[in-house]
Amino acid sequence: MSFPRGVQAVVFDMDGLLLDTETVYQAAMIEAGQAFDVDFTAATYRSMVGKTNPECAEMLRELYGASFPVEDYFARTWSDVEIILEAEVRLKTGVMEILDYLDALAVPRAIATSNSRQAVDRYLGRFDLVKRFHAVVANADVTRHKPHPDPYLEAARRLNVDPALCLALEDSHPGVRAAHAAGMMTVMVPDILDPNEEMHDKCIHIAESLHVVLGLLKATV
Repeated sequence: MSFPRGVQAVVFDMDGLLLDTETVYQAAMIEAGQAFDVDFTAATYRSMVGKTNPECAEMLRELYGASFPVEDYFARTWSDVEIILEAEVRLKTGVMEILDYLDALAVPRAIATSNSRQAVDRYLGRFDLVKRFHAVVANADVTRHKPHPDPYLEAARRLNVDPALCLALEDSHPGVRAAHAAGMMTVMVPDILDPNEEMHDKCIHIAESLHVVLGLLKATV
């Protein structure tokens, strides 16, 4: 397999792609659901992957009613998340290797995430990785979020690279839709969401891990 165009930049999602955080978020939201006496399931969480907090809040109100204490629920969730991630934040396998390879070739790279800039600095900062990206587009940097193309278009703009010449790496369905809509060559590296037919149609490749992506880059870049 080769890329349809020369890769001049790489844009990464963060949660579930660079950081092994999605399972932590899922467990915390399920536990918080039990505390608030609602049936928050793994399937419910999967439907929220790739969405911003306000979008998730609206989904919770639709599920559990307008009076559901969303702010209190989130406070409980993020308190549990912080406890877990303070103890251990793990990188996904292959992160360091792919960044080393891109460094060696001087390929510019960016992050396009639905999370906050504070989360980027806090969690990637533990590995001293933020400085290894030439741009970071977080949720406050765009008005429209994934699945809209805006985060990826903004990342390409900041890198000064044509979106069509960017490789986008994503683990979520909304993220794949966003990258594809931006015109980027998109590879899905599944985490807790399996690729469906739409993902296969929108991606140039489905990779089992970043190690596989690295192999593709070495073969073509």
